[in-house]
Amino acid sequence: MNTLEMIKEAGVIGAGGAGFPTHVKLNAKADYLLLNGAECEPLLRVDQQLMARHPEEVLAGLAAAQEITGAGKVIIGIKESHPDVIRIMKDAIRAAGLADTFSVGTLPNVYPAGDEQVLVYELTGRIVPETSIPISVGCVVINAETAANVYRAVSGIPVTLKYVTVTGDVPNPVTLKVPVGTPLQLLFEYAGRTDLTGYEVINGGPMMGPLLTPQDKYVTKKTKGLIVLPGDHRLVMLKKRSMSSARKLNRSACEQCSICTDLCPRHLLGHSTAPHKMVRAMAYGMPASEKTATALTCCQCNLCEYYSCPAGIQPKMANVYYMGLDREAGIKKAPLPEYRAVPQREMRMVPSARLIERLRLREYNVPAPLIEEKVVIPDYVGIGLHDHVGAPAVPAVREGDRVSRGQKIAEPPEGALGCPVCSSIDGTVEAIDGGNIIIRRA
Repeated sequence: MNTLEMIKEAGVIGAGGAGFPTHVKLNAKADYLLLNGAECEPLLRVDQQLMARHPEEVLAGLAAAQEITGAGKVIIGIKESHPDVIRIMKDAIRAAGLADTFSVGTLPNVYPAGDEQVLVYELTGRIVPETSIPISVGCVVINAETAANVYRAVSGIPVTLKYVTVTGDVPNPVTLKVPVGTPLQLLFEYAGRTDLTGYEVINGGPMMGPLLTPQDKYVTKKTKGLIVLPGDHRLVMLKKRSMSSARKLNRSACEQCSICTDLCPRHLLGHSTAPHKMVRAMAYGMPASEKTATALTCCQCNLCEYYSCPAGIQPKMANVYYMGLDREAGIKKAPLPEYRAVPQREMRMVPSARLIERLRLREYNVPAPLIEEKVVIPDYVGIGLHDHVGAPAVPAVREGDRVSRGQKIAEPPEGALGCPVCSSIDGTVEAIDGGNIIIRRA
């Protein structure tokens, strides 16, 4: 079994975001391998602490990924606001004898520095064409936890554990290492919020994370953060807006000032993204056409809605609206002949501190110390079959089967994009229901 197959069999996926299978992402030849250590969403604390606590594992995972991709250079992107982590990683690179090809790239403390296309530009100067991905310009990007999981995979250890930050309006903000499938309620209880009545939870970062739904019961392989906020918090109210209300509000209140476009991170890279134009198109009821295809270039970072717009309307929702119409009509965005960053880009990037103030999250912007001891031990886990991009995994076990930690319990259909799923505890399969395999601890 080669290294790529070991990564696949271990069930490694992107440990944040969409959860793209890592063995597929690494199966490419690249000039650059980039580590996304920006953790650009406010309040999240996983990757920075992993790099500080386990730099050798992160570097070993990167070295394995470098061997697969053939990348001549490996750059670790870390925000300038984490000088201790920068120092630790630089020291670890020297100690491992990797300084010939490995380096640390300092990122500005802005949002969204961790957007893949922003990261590629900041670290390499290359611009990913709109609607494309980093490999189109010779780059492969993974984050710190994914790199650590690659290291464990080549050591024969499958993905059974997850690092999650629990923060916000909780007495004990914390980052925990727990078995995949751990009931979320146990994490809230450890953070001191036993009763969520009157609260909402953001599943991920405050900018791009959706509100937790009743179906979200367990820690998945891509769960990164859980942010508890009062139900009447401004950010919660913004996330509860519907498409119908967005259409009415956008039609009535847009001033066409274009600030949403001026500050758009993709527009600043030279893409044709122009949310103010999509708001105008929505107001006039324009059908899908080549003119609305710019909506397909939106990365849905929410900067236009939560920060830029002085009228408080929803430009991103206009982009999402036309994304749907364009795709239904089979319209694709034709690439531009060339891409050049906007000359004023550096002055228009949004500082993270200012974003935190605008989101009214300053009181919650506190440390969430990493605890790796087994302080949360679930009696049962619910392991998802569709936590990754691609086809849902098909169960390889039945109710009543005994399973052990690390055992493969599901795998994707033959030839389909997907990833195997492994048990995170020793126990008995209690049920296969709602897209989850429920395992009761032995």
